[in-house]
Amino acid sequence: MNQKVKLLTDNIEKVIVGKTDSVLKIITAMLCGGHVLIEDVPGVGKTQLVSALARSVDGKYNRIQLTPDVMPSDIVGFSMIDQKTHELEYKEGVAMCNFLLADEINRASPKSQSSLLEVMEEHQISIDGKTHELPLPFMVLATQNPVETYGTYHLPEAQMDRFLMKISMGYPSYDDELDIMSRAERSGFAKNIQPVMTLENVRELMGYAENVTAELSV
Repeated sequence: MNQKVKLLTDNIEKVIVGKTDSVLKIITAMLCGGHVLIEDVPGVGKTQLVSALARSVDGKYNRIQLTPDVMPSDIVGFSMIDQKTHELEYKEGVAMCNFLLADEINRASPKSQSSLLEVMEEHQISIDGKTHELPLPFMVLATQNPVETYGTYHLPEAQMDRFLMKISMGYPSYDDELDIMSRAERSGFAKNIQPVMTLENVRELMGYAENVTAELSV
């Protein structure tokens, strides 16, 4: 394992206990420039995992709790008239970041879900004829609860296609639960994560990932 990747993994696992496979998968998706859908029941650490990744990398992290009243402009931003110049001025939405946590994505209306299509595929935002590039790396990590259907909207195939992978964390084992409780008693261990990697480090590793080739033997 690359030393920088191991350092990042170890740092995230200060908070996420016993889920090395899930941690490595979201790191892999990040280095491939992909997005991840985390589908699992409440309370298994979905949001904590995303937050730990974002805090471990010195980038901009935004979170939006998706509900039926969330508008597309909340996600991608909007244009408004500048009172001094009388010109359109772009006001950023939450998508203008490196790591976007879209919490409970299936609670957003289809209209708001659609605003993520260009963001996830093209890594850009088009508003009023102008294109705004998103920073690199850019990653959407969305969560959804698979067992609840009341007040939710089914994710269309076009939306699902934007995700590189869908993962499920599952409940921790008995020993892992004891470890989690032991760490929690040490006053706010989850808030003590410090960045161990810069955005430049991530871009460098993404460059290595782009050079990986796979051959199909017939």
